[in-house]
Amino acid sequence: MGRPKGKSSGENATFPILEQYLRYMQAVQEKSPLTVKEYRYDLILFFRFLKMDWGKVILDEKTRFDDIDISDIDEKFLNRIAQDDLFAFMIYLSRERKASSATRARKVATLKSFFRYLFQKKRIIKDDPSYELETPKRPKRLPKYLNLEQSMHLLQTAEHSEKPSSERDFCILTLFLNCGMRLSELQMINLSDIRDDTLRVIGKGNKERTIYLNNACLVALRDYYPVREQMKIKDEQALFLSKRGTRISTQMIQNIIKNLLAASGIDSSMYSVHKLRHTAATLMYKYGEVDIRSLQTILGHQSVATTQIYTHVDDDTLHEAVSKNPLAGFKKDS
Repeated sequence: MGRPKGKSSGENATFPILEQYLRYMQAVQEKSPLTVKEYRYDLILFFRFLKMDWGKVILDEKTRFDDIDISDIDEKFLNRIAQDDLFAFMIYLSRERKASSATRARKVATLKSFFRYLFQKKRIIKDDPSYELETPKRPKRLPKYLNLEQSMHLLQTAEHSEKPSSERDFCILTLFLNCGMRLSELQMINLSDIRDDTLRVIGKGNKERTIYLNNACLVALRDYYPVREQMKIKDEQALFLSKRGTRISTQMIQNIIKNLLAASGIDSSMYSVHKLRHTAATLMYKYGEVDIRSLQTILGHQSVATTQIYTHVDDDTLHEAVSKNPLAGFKKDS
């Protein structure tokens, strides 16, 4: 579901208690800036809905939903919120905004976190209206990933590119496909993070982990370093640089991968940077015989349950399993 057009939620004034909560989530809970930004968006959306639902604002040609001011929300307002208001918000998301179950599940998590903060940490509200709010069931889907042949073709496309940035782009792709890093993790790599054949990565929750670089990664880095040294470097620490010599942005990395996918004939609308993480995990598990605990460490998952979605059984494995059934050779007497 796309966000509403108009002013960005982050550009609108909130209210002091909400800002205190967001600072708490970033400073104490060590949530990433992106996660905090999502919390902000979800809560602004919720409080705008409440003001509209309670009749405090009438939407017309002059007043759009994105223009609803929430800066006047105070403790009295917060204590008026009941469980039914949260249910009404969920219905609004589903019916009016056509939000997916995944989107609604994230907003439930945001609301639960916010009201738990108000009730347990700040003692601002007398009761937690989100206590019995259930998370929408999310359909279990196997992650999309490139097979081995597609991955090899994608690397070959990047390798034979004639763009001035080809060494950098090939190196980025190689690290994604071999190390299974998140977009933000790759973007923030510094030169000092690489020592011999190890790479220090700062993942979710500011947690540090070490990734061992295989030969493909080391060769790609070796070929990229001379190109980087010839650039007008403004950010001395950043590994991957833009044409301006500054740290490459996440948006630029996404565009690089999207263009490489398109150039190799792969539908870039179905695959993304995160799908490369899925691909790396799947290939390591399927061909590298990496056990699930090792894969959990490589990917930086807090729970092994999260890692298990990458260890799905593919069609080839299922076909092979059926073929190995000891009864597969049984033939009916003619």
